[in-house]
Amino acid sequence: MSSRTQLPSLSEVWLQTLGWQPTPEQQHQFVELFQHILAANQQLNLTRITEPQDFWEKHLWDSVAGIGPWLPHEPPLPSGLQDLSSDLPFDSSQPLRVIDIGTGGGFPGLPIAIIKPTWQITLLDSTQKKLTFLAHVTAELGLENVVMCCDRAENLGQYSTYRELFDLALIRAVGPASVCAEYALPLLALKGYAVLYRGQWKTEEQKALTGAVSQLGGEVVAVMPVNMPRSQGVRHCIYLRKILPTAPQFPRRVGVPTRKPL
Repeated sequence: MSSRTQLPSLSEVWLQTLGWQPTPEQQHQFVELFQHILAANQQLNLTRITEPQDFWEKHLWDSVAGIGPWLPHEPPLPSGLQDLSSDLPFDSSQPLRVIDIGTGGGFPGLPIAIIKPTWQITLLDSTQKKLTFLAHVTAELGLENVVMCCDRAENLGQYSTYRELFDLALIRAVGPASVCAEYALPLLALKGYAVLYRGQWKTEEQKALTGAVSQLGGEVVAVMPVNMPRSQGVRHCIYLRKILPTAPQFPRRVGVPTRKPL
């Protein structure tokens, strides 16, 4: 195996930053996922992040960091997660119905499917070619807990078979936070959670998101800054909770949330 396709394991970094580390089998699946992404990347334009260290941090570690509250932690709990313990569920053994909205190259959904085999993961994307590739990858990795869905979040949230179905919605690098909330909250069951993966986070964004979420039957539970372990950049994980049924007019039709954010 060439150095270009060999991922670092960094077990101690996982443990120090998230209070968790992958098993040898999960680490092997991470390597396989990386190799499949590299092989298909030129044809499908899945990611610009192809260096092993960067891929580990910005795709694998970043994906898993968002579900930190649901990981089986080894004590002591990392400080950032300690702050969330009173607000978010820490029952790491509970099977969840999860949707990854706008999965693209399979992130964060596939790394999470690898480490959470009891969770049912739906990968949602509007590009069928990407989903066909991801279906091939899941079969190669032996993941039986992943299904594909080719559609737009605005449509899916209005389908009775999907509306208010999921326990957890993940949305990464899709659009403004208020738009992400409109995509995610209609799909959540009551008491379900959404995780918005963001970069920098400003006070005005917080105000806009809080107003949008309240219209959608949710609340902002926590904003957790996350220090990237290698680059030392700062990311933010925004945790939303569904507390009321979402009004039937949401999500609005395709394209409207982006043009006219709440």
